[in-house]
Amino acid sequence: MSQYKDTTVSVAPLVLLSVVDHYERILKTLATSTNKDNKRVVGVILGDASDRQMVKVTNSFAIPFEEDEKDPNIWFLDHNFIDSMMEMFKKINAKEKLIGWYHSGPKLRSNDLKINEILKTFIPDPILLIVDVNSTDKIDIPTDCYVAIEDIKEDGSSSEKTFLHLPSVIRAEEAEEIGVGHLLRDIRDQACGNLGLNLTNNFKSLSSLSERLVNIVSYLDKVISGKLPVNNTILGKLQDIFNLFPNISGFFEGEELDTKKGTEEEIKDGDDIELVGSEKKQLTSAFNVKTNDQLMLLYVGSLVRSIIAFHDLIENKIENKKYNERDSEDEKKVAEKPDETDGEGENVKATKSEHSTGSN
Repeated sequence: MSQYKDTTVSVAPLVLLSVVDHYERILKTLATSTNKDNKRVVGVILGDASDRQMVKVTNSFAIPFEEDEKDPNIWFLDHNFIDSMMEMFKKINAKEKLIGWYHSGPKLRSNDLKINEILKTFIPDPILLIVDVNSTDKIDIPTDCYVAIEDIKEDGSSSEKTFLHLPSVIRAEEAEEIGVGHLLRDIRDQACGNLGLNLTNNFKSLSSLSERLVNIVSYLDKVISGKLPVNNTILGKLQDIFNLFPNISGFFEGEELDTKKGTEEEIKDGDDIELVGSEKKQLTSAFNVKTNDQLMLLYVGSLVRSIIAFHDLIENKIENKKYNERDSEDEKKVAEKPDETDGEGENVKATKSEHSTGSN
């Protein structure tokens, strides 16, 4: 039984983009092909499989692959190319390991088990990721994951190899979410610029906020007039909203308002009273302080992420150094073995010569 029996595969958006790009580039070279729909591309997926509950697929690269359109048993895969590419990827990120392979689907094919056997020369249980590059479903995700298992039959007949389906999800890190957001922004309708989109979104948000504020004021007026009973749950929710505003009471201590004849300037319009003067300045100052605090938190968060990224880079350099040292030690051991053999050969020759001299 495979070690990935109860595993969920997390696929990064970068992998999906790489597979689609690989497929599109191959199609451009097949201008004379008569059956482009059956053409598929094959590559290797990299990631972290240390957690058996959640395997993360974070990167991929394409490999040379050809197959006969009429006979699926005739195909070619350059496994030497995988060795050379993995050597380069180890220098970039030693934490990303080879965990399986992908093809552009859309479904399993008869020769997938044979291709999977080639990948078993690199890892014991390679994961097969199928990405449907021509999917038009806007709800379901275009990925399917499988792992090869031995299907033991109950009737006692010989077992046969088959694929076990694994659940998969698409999950992105923060940096990938920003990149995908930029891509989605670029593929929107180019007739309207980014400024127009931002203004439209802000206008809709402010309109929705205004409607909700009007509803809140109307509700409070009805409660005050006795038309509606007092609901402590609703009032508690409203108090939580008011608590989000900055505390401006401390700004008025020791401050003087703009006065008229030594008193607060009041503008009376019926029952409404509006205080003017330095009250507006203090309210602006309070919001500025709150905004500066939020910006400082964002800056500290960015600084922490940069330090973590720098720490990961240092760890990668250390891993590469250890890997190179192990390679150099292995090369020295291999180089020393022929010398020992030569020495033994010389001893044998010397013994033979002594025996021959003694016999004479």
